[in-house]
Amino acid sequence: MQDPVKFKSELKTGSGPEAEMVFTATIDPGWHVYSTELGSDGPIEASLHVNKMEGAELVGKLTPKGKEISNFDEMFGMKLRYFEKTAQFVQKVKFTKPQYDIDAYLEYGACNDEMCMPPSEVPLKQNGKSPAVAGAVEEKAKVEEVKEEKAVEEVKNEEEAQTQADTLATPTALADSAVAVAALSGDQEDLWRPVISELRALGNSSDSLSNHSLLYILFMGFVGGLLAVLMPCIWPIIPMTVSFFLKRAKSDKKKGIKDAITYGISIIIIYLALGLLVTAIFGSDTLNAMSTNAVFNIFLFLLLVVFALSFFGWFEIKLPSSWANAVDTKASNTSGLVSIFLMAFTLVLVSFSCTAPIIGLLLVETTTSGNWVAPALGMFGFALALALPFTLFALFPAWLKQAPKSGSWMTTLKVVLGFIELAFALKFFSVADLAYGWHLLDREVFLSLWIVIFGLLGAYLCGWLKFQEDETGGDLHKPMPVLCIMGGLVSLAFAVYMIPGLWGAPCKAVSAFAPPMNTQDFNLNTKVVEAAYTDYEQGMRAAAAQGKPVLIDFTGFGCVNCRKMEAAVWTDPRVASKLTKDYVLISLYVDDKTPLKEPMTVTDEKGQEKTLRTVGAKWSYLQSNKFGANAQPFYVAVSPQGNPLTGARSYDESIDKYMDFLDEGLKAYKTSSE
Repeated sequence: MQDPVKFKSELKTGSGPEAEMVFTATIDPGWHVYSTELGSDGPIEASLHVNKMEGAELVGKLTPKGKEISNFDEMFGMKLRYFEKTAQFVQKVKFTKPQYDIDAYLEYGACNDEMCMPPSEVPLKQNGKSPAVAGAVEEKAKVEEVKEEKAVEEVKNEEEAQTQADTLATPTALADSAVAVAALSGDQEDLWRPVISELRALGNSSDSLSNHSLLYILFMGFVGGLLAVLMPCIWPIIPMTVSFFLKRAKSDKKKGIKDAITYGISIIIIYLALGLLVTAIFGSDTLNAMSTNAVFNIFLFLLLVVFALSFFGWFEIKLPSSWANAVDTKASNTSGLVSIFLMAFTLVLVSFSCTAPIIGLLLVETTTSGNWVAPALGMFGFALALALPFTLFALFPAWLKQAPKSGSWMTTLKVVLGFIELAFALKFFSVADLAYGWHLLDREVFLSLWIVIFGLLGAYLCGWLKFQEDETGGDLHKPMPVLCIMGGLVSLAFAVYMIPGLWGAPCKAVSAFAPPMNTQDFNLNTKVVEAAYTDYEQGMRAAAAQGKPVLIDFTGFGCVNCRKMEAAVWTDPRVASKLTKDYVLISLYVDDKTPLKEPMTVTDEKGQEKTLRTVGAKWSYLQSNKFGANAQPFYVAVSPQGNPLTGARSYDESIDKYMDFLDEGLKAYKTSSE
């Protein structure tokens, strides 16, 4: 159960006839609360609802206060305003009678990057005296209250009289109706019975995305470090550096080994400090905001293009040579651990022209992830891979003789990385394009450019395309190595794979990078999966009649990740077949504003009474009370009697895992039916 937002409410009164209803929120890191007046097509906005207001009236509109953030949202296609850390909403009221009785509530929506909370309420109930109201108004109020009471009493008497007449006239019909209501209530009570412990016993089918993302960043940094080792600026330095430590090991072997290990640790410390510096400068909140900031993404696009051109050999990025010379001189004049550390720092400066584009791409990816630990973790992986060969070759010098010599293969590797940096640059330009609504890089344009980039990469690896460094480096007619040709064929195949995407094919391998499908002008893919029922009781009765298990989809109109699951997972033919043929699919929208015929008073998981007034509030209570969850998307397979068949599932775009989840539910249902 998530509880990311803590609200408190109060009525601030003064000496005058006006007061303020103040709702103050404390928001957990990574979450945000949406502001007011976002429109019906957006997520859940903050809004004030009045159940009862006697002796007072509203003045103006609900006013948000605090540091409001405005960003363009790709899924909704509109600018959204929200608050992070803290938020405050104020509604002015004016007292019209000496006695006032206010019963109102603030409704709000909260989301993070992976899930959204259902519409939540913050109650404010208060009554008392308002001495600022004149005595004449008090007398007038009393007269009006007496009139109202008389009118209410008359209506009540008329209703009681009519009820008695109906009871005397049709006792049999009323008895039958009472039996029917009792039976319906009994069925509902069974369907709404909490199954939280049973669901937990079955386990959770969802994986932790955050752990996967951090492991991915560590792995990405390690791969970047391995690629940096193979660059022309670093690989030739390894034999010279190792020979230096071997000479020191002749006189004192233990000292030589110790120095080599210290050298590797120094490299790790330097790059790790760079990652921590990025985090310290920007901070976690700034890193999170950067992921959707248009200006910042344009800067990243231009930066990666510059890095790509440097790898293509059009120019070379260098730090001033005086920096490296100064550090190298200092290392020569210093002894002990400090000299080893300065040697490692010299390596960092000298190899900047080769490592800068790789480090730049790594930091770009980690800073826009919004995770404060990501830059440090990525740089640790990079430094670990970079330090390994220096340390290992110093410890085992015989390995150095078996290592490949420097050659043209390093130039090939640089050019390949240049193509990859160019492809990644388009991802960040796409974010800016969506933010400003330029429509310069819609989905089909993005895919067209990626098809060209990876097509040219394939041509280069197969030897059909040459760059300036290739022309000056040797025989133009020399055939490419088998490994390069195989890589070229893979790149060409990837380019061909993306071609159907120009007509609306999902191209799931690039869905995380390409703009959303709704930006595509020409789309032949109209296959969608829709729930047969959007009412819980109705869908469960249908499942019992058909003898099928039920898949309950707790979703929301403003849930972005719900739409991602429907687009990426439900459209798969295997998943679509299961959902439409083997299950009764019920989608329950927790932000459905349709009023209930009669408000429902229930007791929540904290033991507090709350009133459900909308269909969405009813389904939200069902999710929290019966299944012990309150975030969307949330999928649970149950029998027609409401008993869970397997563990619940949330946001995860793995189709194979989703199929396993559906198969487990079917198998459990068939077993229980035998």
